[in-house]
Amino acid sequence: MPDKINVAVVGYGGMGAHHVRELLKMPNYNVKGIYDIKEERCELARQNGIHAYNSLDELLADDVELITIATYNEFHKPIAIRAMEAGVNVISEKPVTISLSDLEEMIEASERTGKLFTVHQNRRWDDDFLTAKEIIESDTLGRIFRIESRVQGSRGIPGDWRAEKAHGGGMVLDWGVHLFDQILMLNLDNPVVSVHANLSNVTNEEVDDGCYVTFTFENGLVCYVEVATSNFISLPRWYILGENGTAVIEDWDLNGKIVKIKDWEKIDAVPIKAGAGITKTMAPRTSETIKEFPLPKVTADWSEYYINIYDVLRNGAQQIVTHDQLRRSMKAIEAVFESAEKNTVVKCRI
Repeated sequence: MPDKINVAVVGYGGMGAHHVRELLKMPNYNVKGIYDIKEERCELARQNGIHAYNSLDELLADDVELITIATYNEFHKPIAIRAMEAGVNVISEKPVTISLSDLEEMIEASERTGKLFTVHQNRRWDDDFLTAKEIIESDTLGRIFRIESRVQGSRGIPGDWRAEKAHGGGMVLDWGVHLFDQILMLNLDNPVVSVHANLSNVTNEEVDDGCYVTFTFENGLVCYVEVATSNFISLPRWYILGENGTAVIEDWDLNGKIVKIKDWEKIDAVPIKAGAGITKTMAPRTSETIKEFPLPKVTADWSEYYINIYDVLRNGAQQIVTHDQLRRSMKAIEAVFESAEKNTVVKCRI
């Protein structure tokens, strides 16, 4: 039998329950139980055959080596620090916390105690992200000059804790943190030099129910990120522009295509009627100058995340989600809020 890691989950809501279900499938982990401040959630866990601790103190005093925190955002920091000081390794759900200063306190606790501290950035394993990454890194489109990444819904902001500022609600901290992390992972050695953001409050005045963010990178690449909750017609999940072609990934199911130039020499275009006039500039290319290709459709196994955590704790491996990556992501989030509040472009180096 493998040297299993005893793990517990703090917070047994939707995401906490998801972690439990997935951990139960993994041979290198032994789920000791959960703790939730809501008794009804603890009772639900018991009904599902999962031990529920009576308190966080009881959980931390047990033979638990690792916890995953899946609570409201504002509780991530105090629980993480308390656990590390009790000798327990920590995975936090995203966002890691709600400010850079809080993050630094969590990192300091990790360094001081020697305990693992990282964050569950699960959408690094999304098939659509990995497919976009493959397209960009394979030089399929030539020099990439613009990337657009969107998630859009039509139900407004959820009516739970995500709608409350005190709990760290809002779409920047709910979905923006995922999309920002993906964009930053596509540009590991390419600093962000400016951020411009607008936040929307269509369905909620207390927190943002959408964000519209432009990141400009040092090499000139522009990345546009949109999280919206009042869209009844959705735009593509990814739209990638290169000097030799364009790629579109319509959705999480990887519908889409790549269109590339195959003949730069045939530049003459026949003018077309456009509204009340004609245009040569916007005339579509003819079939003999372009070619359409299917998407590469890259897939991955999300369990790699917990496999990495096991290797870190048992074999001294490098954790996939690093402290410096977390710092970068939190700096980007703070720049987004600053830009939106001041209605200006924020100059930076992230």
